[in-house]
Amino acid sequence: MRKHPWWSWAQRLLGLAFLLVVATLLVRYARTVDWGQVKQSVLELPREVLLTAFALAAGAHLMYSLIDLVGRRYTGHRLPKRKVMQVSFISFAFNLNLGSLVGGIGFRYRLYSRLGIRYGIITRIVTMSMLTNWLGYILLAGLVFTIAPMQLPPHWELDNAELQLLGVGLLSCCAVYLGMCAFSPRRSWTVRGQEIELPSIRMAMCQVGISSAHWLTLAAVPWVLLQGQVDYATALQVLLMAAIAGVITHIPGGLGVVEAVFVALLSHRIPEPQLLGALLAYRALFYLIPLAVGALLYLKVEVRTRKHVPAT
Repeated sequence: MRKHPWWSWAQRLLGLAFLLVVATLLVRYARTVDWGQVKQSVLELPREVLLTAFALAAGAHLMYSLIDLVGRRYTGHRLPKRKVMQVSFISFAFNLNLGSLVGGIGFRYRLYSRLGIRYGIITRIVTMSMLTNWLGYILLAGLVFTIAPMQLPPHWELDNAELQLLGVGLLSCCAVYLGMCAFSPRRSWTVRGQEIELPSIRMAMCQVGISSAHWLTLAAVPWVLLQGQVDYATALQVLLMAAIAGVITHIPGGLGVVEAVFVALLSHRIPEPQLLGALLAYRALFYLIPLAVGALLYLKVEVRTRKHVPAT
């Protein structure tokens, strides 16, 4: 079905208006923060806490780098596993800071094509990587919202029953996917010239396991930096909510949005200067340091492959 030009423009204008509203609210909130106390709270973070958080951040990036190995098995390409993990790490580092269109998609196409992978296969790798990443999210969000929904701030209208209902819906989605991988008699479909093939149930379980390990390790980073002021289940739920908020707003890296969600959900339990200090350390450890490493690795790949003819 063809979209009318006015509808496309309306969507863009609505998206821009939404971003402006979010930016305005963030600026107004930033003016009320005592940044001197925030800076002091960052400086007071114990060294062992920072080292533990750094190790967990590195572990989360390592877990994510395994995601493209699923795509390697799914498509059957023979690129060495080390190079596949390197591409996955670089793409994720840029994805976190510049958005999925540039990082998660653009860098994968660029790097895989430079390494000799055909575009049709790259499309299948990208699709499988995105699916794998969100499968773990759906499973974990479904479990925590259903089994142990967090205590929301008093002024929120959403209650635990509604969170549990959302959790059941997410678990149902995950169950349907796994059920199709295990029992569906039809294993492939063609959509816009691209063949979509269901993975085996074994591969689907690997998808869920790798992605879940990534999200669980990731949630441990802010939890450690908050030094036990909230339990791990609460930190996990807040992180999951912040992640989806960052996707909805389309702001690269969820800059300001992730912090706003943490503040909205936890400021009634943790003093704001301490909370923001922990979040600034989290952004440095999980976003900025990997970006610097990813940029160096990307330059290394470009230098080594610049004499190769790109795949067509």
